[in-house]
Amino acid sequence: MTEPTPPRRSGLRGFGHDGPSPWTDLDRPPLDAAVLRRDLVLPGGLWTALDVVTDTGSTNSDLAARAKEGAPEGTVLIAEEQTAGRGRLDRRWTAPARSGLFLSVLLRPTGVPVERYGWLPVLTGVAAATVLARVGEVETGLKWPNDLLVTVDGVERKVGGILTELADGAVVVGLGVNVSLRESELPVPAATSLALAGAAVTDRQTLLRALLRELAELYAAWVAAAGDPHASGLLPAYTERCTTLGRPVLVQLPGERELHGEAVAVDGDGRLVVRTPDGERHSVAAGDVVHVRPEPS
Repeated sequence: MTEPTPPRRSGLRGFGHDGPSPWTDLDRPPLDAAVLRRDLVLPGGLWTALDVVTDTGSTNSDLAARAKEGAPEGTVLIAEEQTAGRGRLDRRWTAPARSGLFLSVLLRPTGVPVERYGWLPVLTGVAAATVLARVGEVETGLKWPNDLLVTVDGVERKVGGILTELADGAVVVGLGVNVSLRESELPVPAATSLALAGAAVTDRQTLLRALLRELAELYAAWVAAAGDPHASGLLPAYTERCTTLGRPVLVQLPGERELHGEAVAVDGDGRLVVRTPDGERHSVAAGDVVHVRPEPS
């Protein structure tokens, strides 16, 4: 008796092969790691290794562990989905698989004083805002210290954020950008995505390639200037895009303290300078900033 012929398998998950398919949502194709490596991991360039994983808890945590094992500068880790992504103040960052850019990069700024490492989230924010505006054609602002904002229906909303961590002398810079999230998928009402903001380009491969190139260029200039925010041009570039400046703000400080006033500058140490109603200036190194709408006259 002839055995029945088993069904032919295509070799692709979801097309006659066991396991979930990365193409389940055709609007969210997977990233092509091989193409990204070919385009970005180049001799003499900043990026030395690039991996794309299907999912992980946190790319920052994973890359921090690699840093302690001696991973070289320029290591890039990208996740199609993060299950325990973190933002500032230990806030959770969650999004559907392949709906955004979720990545961390490992930097070892040779010749830059440690006290200037705090400029790296600012540098990353400038790179991201520049690319989203130039490639995505969505005007993107920077809320001090590290939020990416776009305007949707006349309201500022957060489209991305940056988190940096020290790891055994190296710096791990994490970046998350919502790309294709739909309204029903937003984690909080104040969030949005490039798609909801009407971006001209939402192809993650294109955005990621441009972002890493821009980041490498800005980083090279910053390191060449020994991390000096003035000589590298970083401070004026940030000031130009910082939507916090010139606005009434409420700064929630450590210890449940609050500071009310107008954000008037970012100083040479990256601190936000707030002028209170009595005319005093206060430099804020860490705090949660709320943009306050001016009262109608």
